[in-house]
Amino acid sequence: MEAVIFDLDGVLVDSEKMWDEVRRAVAHEFHGTWRDESTRAMQGMSTPEWAAYLAHDLGVQLRPADVAQVVIERMARRYAEKPPIIPGGPDVVREVAKHWPVAIASSSPPLLIKAFLDITRLPVPTAVSSEQVGAGKPAPDVYLRAAELLGVEPKNCAAVEDTTNGLRAALAAGMTVYAVPNPHFPPDPSVLAQTTVVSKITELPAALQAPKGD
Repeated sequence: MEAVIFDLDGVLVDSEKMWDEVRRAVAHEFHGTWRDESTRAMQGMSTPEWAAYLAHDLGVQLRPADVAQVVIERMARRYAEKPPIIPGGPDVVREVAKHWPVAIASSSPPLLIKAFLDITRLPVPTAVSSEQVGAGKPAPDVYLRAAELLGVEPKNCAAVEDTTNGLRAALAAGMTVYAVPNPHFPPDPSVLAQTTVVSKITELPAALQAPKGD
């Protein structure tokens, strides 16, 4: 292993539920119809993808670009009021960064990734949003780009994820995947079985340094 790449939402910030609340509110406010499967369908999507989903699939009466603007502005306000940082998450990144280069590969827009890094002042020089690549998770694009920027082969990277689509993206990139299962949206057990599971983010440093096969 030569590098560690972290997801953001659900791994370092407890924001999956926040995204869900904001998108639901926008859907109802602008005359869309929320579906039972909508939450999981959008997990891992890039901003253009979930904005189009809200507008075209759920019938939100806004153009996709306007959907994205409304949702991201509301998320940014929530971050400014009280950043939903997962306890211990930033400390884990700092500890891991002592041993390996680290990066973030996230479905969040660059604005929110920057807000998180500005608040935490983490030593993360490489951060990629799925907005900046070809497709969102479960496609592997964002992980492949992060590995490229780190100058490391994907097969030599560890990825840290929490939801089904994120885990699938990292696995598709050929990385060794560590799962921190999201308590609000538990991942598919069949996907989880292909990963090393840690129950909370603070257990990650020990898991990364455990001898192979432990």
